[in-house]
Amino acid sequence: MQIYLVHRWDGNPDSDWYPWLKKQLENKGINIIIPKMPDNPEIDKWVGILRKKVKNLDKNTYFIGHSIGCQTIMRYLQTLQDNIEIGGLIFVAGWFRLQNLEDEEVEEMVKPWLEDNIDFSKIKNKTKNISAIFSTNDKYVDFEENSKLFRDKLNAKIIKIKDKGHFTSEDNIIELHEILEEL
Repeated sequence: MQIYLVHRWDGNPDSDWYPWLKKQLENKGINIIIPKMPDNPEIDKWVGILRKKVKNLDKNTYFIGHSIGCQTIMRYLQTLQDNIEIGGLIFVAGWFRLQNLEDEEVEEMVKPWLEDNIDFSKIKNKTKNISAIFSTNDKYVDFEENSKLFRDKLNAKIIKIKDKGHFTSEDNIIELHEILEEL
């Protein structure tokens, strides 16, 4: 099994629950790659980095995304040849709509991510194994709205967790056992 994890905006491979997950998976002999994404979340740059890092896609390849990392993975997958299949996708605090953004600068940065359409049929063509993990009190990602979109557009299994915020270290989340359960 091979796993690629795409971190959140303002995150890095050593933040949040990523080091914990990396250790858990490596202890099981599973290779996990967490590329460092640029501070500026431009679609082409983030997808380009993922394109450079990903090797040998097959049914033993899984992707885990956190927040904007979920968007990056979907946008990467829709560029692949139709005959490529992967093992599965796990999205943590994924979104198609956002709320409570800090300021106009942040709103401008995420605008292309929110307005540039994703071809959901291409994503579903890559795997039938899609899970989406949400918190009931995420200040950026409304559970009701986004979980419905993930269910309707991707046939995702929805996992609702009480009071974990945006699943960041600022929310005191440094472990996320639900990911291991979904793999």
